[in-house]
Amino acid sequence: MEIKNETWGSRTGLILAMAGNAVGLGNFLRFPVQAIQNGGGTFIIPYLVCFVLLGIPLLFTEWSIGRFGGKSGNHSTPYILEAMGKGSWWKYIGVFGIFTNIAVVAYYTYIESWTLIYVFHTLFGTFSDLSQTAVSEYFLQYVNLTGSDFGIPLFPLWIYIIVLGINCYILSTGLGGIEKVAKIGMPLLILFGVILAVKGWSMGAENATELIPDANAWDGLNFLWTPQFSSLWDPKVWLAAAGQIFFTLSVGMGSIQCYASYLKANEDIALNSLTSGFTNEFVEIVLGSAIVIPIAAGFLGMDWVLNNAGFGMAFQTMPYLFQQWGAVFGTIAGVCWFGLLFFAGITSSLAMGTPWMGFMKDEFGWGKVKGALSFGLLALIMGAPTILFYQYGYFEEYDYWAGTVSLVIFAFLEMILFAWVFGINRGWEELNSGADIQVPAFFKWVMCYVTPVLLLFVLLGAMLTPEGNDWQEAFTGLWKGEGWKLDAHSLIAKISHEDLKHSLEAKEGTEDGNWLSDRVFFSNLARIQLVVLFVFISVIVWFSGVKRKSISHE
Repeated sequence: MEIKNETWGSRTGLILAMAGNAVGLGNFLRFPVQAIQNGGGTFIIPYLVCFVLLGIPLLFTEWSIGRFGGKSGNHSTPYILEAMGKGSWWKYIGVFGIFTNIAVVAYYTYIESWTLIYVFHTLFGTFSDLSQTAVSEYFLQYVNLTGSDFGIPLFPLWIYIIVLGINCYILSTGLGGIEKVAKIGMPLLILFGVILAVKGWSMGAENATELIPDANAWDGLNFLWTPQFSSLWDPKVWLAAAGQIFFTLSVGMGSIQCYASYLKANEDIALNSLTSGFTNEFVEIVLGSAIVIPIAAGFLGMDWVLNNAGFGMAFQTMPYLFQQWGAVFGTIAGVCWFGLLFFAGITSSLAMGTPWMGFMKDEFGWGKVKGALSFGLLALIMGAPTILFYQYGYFEEYDYWAGTVSLVIFAFLEMILFAWVFGINRGWEELNSGADIQVPAFFKWVMCYVTPVLLLFVLLGAMLTPEGNDWQEAFTGLWKGEGWKLDAHSLIAKISHEDLKHSLEAKEGTEDGNWLSDRVFFSNLARIQLVVLFVFISVIVWFSGVKRKSISHE
């Protein structure tokens, strides 16, 4: 029997589910790479500043927005925002809160499928006799369709469908199922992380390979925790830190608002939001920084890490490194690593399914099973091309537009709504209602002025990224009257595919004359598909608005 007013079963389950929503693949894959690429210890300082000035205010805002909406029976952002705003058009801004989750889960689940299949590869000893190069090529063959049947990646596609099916099944059980997964998955994730982190901390020069005799894991830890103050004032470091906050806390998506909408009217949101936020920070800073970089530095040396740090290390390098610990512990380490990545991924992807299900339940009376199946179908339609056309950059297009740009736009608009349209005084009252702690008044000022301005700077920074990401040189050139030269990877340049043209120029000696035309074609196709999804959800929201009006007139 369907529960009319579903709520969380316990405070522990809520916090773990919220933390699971935030703790994702970015904590272990993106954070250490961002730190390496932005000055190591230098990155930690702006990262923590951005957590205080961006992360915590956005958590306060989204938890407040969610609980406020839940009081009136709304469990997704379109009608929560409409109720808070002064015009019905706010519900179309709220479309971002459904669109982003579907678009992101479409490719995010593909990464989840990698982690799951790599658990089994580790157990079956697939990597035990492979060289580092062979392990790397194994992954590239998997995602680039080499050796696939008739050019169709049947095996990766089936694994993707299985993982998506697991997500849909858990979603069909409602909040209770999500809560159970969080109570099991989060402790296991932390346990696996602690095992790997302790091993990483305990590595010394004795773990170095014969080829890199001076390798030392502590070189990686020292780099990550030793500030290089010369680069502290580099704007690109601060922009990278702000961007990481979005990835790590899952703000600007709509999933936090949805989870919070199932809270009881006077349930604490101030302490709960801080608890989930700091749990995420612990996992990211303490565990996330203690696994990939130190272990890689311990075997391959810090110079190798600085030159090769990237997202692919998790699948192209770590399986090989784990085998250097011997067959038994290498297998344990591999299961811990890919197991924690799987739990990090699935606790986040489950959160991405709830806004769609909440909206369809509120507006059309759809049950959990129907909502979960429809979400799975939409995700499959959107996600299948990221597998079929991975080598053409389909995956990257989704990640940039839906998983990056969309988050900043939505976060900026919801902060304006909360602080200036709904009103910071009303918002502050909502935040503190039923709170177990007294939120410092400092944050009221930050949420009203500092956070919106910083979000605007992040958005403008992405749009106007200067050539070479060298902000100091760009401002100097502008002062001298030389104009502002955009980087090929700036938002404005990406619209016209300047990034692809730049990549082609870097591919010296390429024999593929159709590389650019193919990439541009599939890039445009991915963007069209994202626009169609946004329009599709907007039409459903419009239709629901018509339906609401007809009911109110009866």
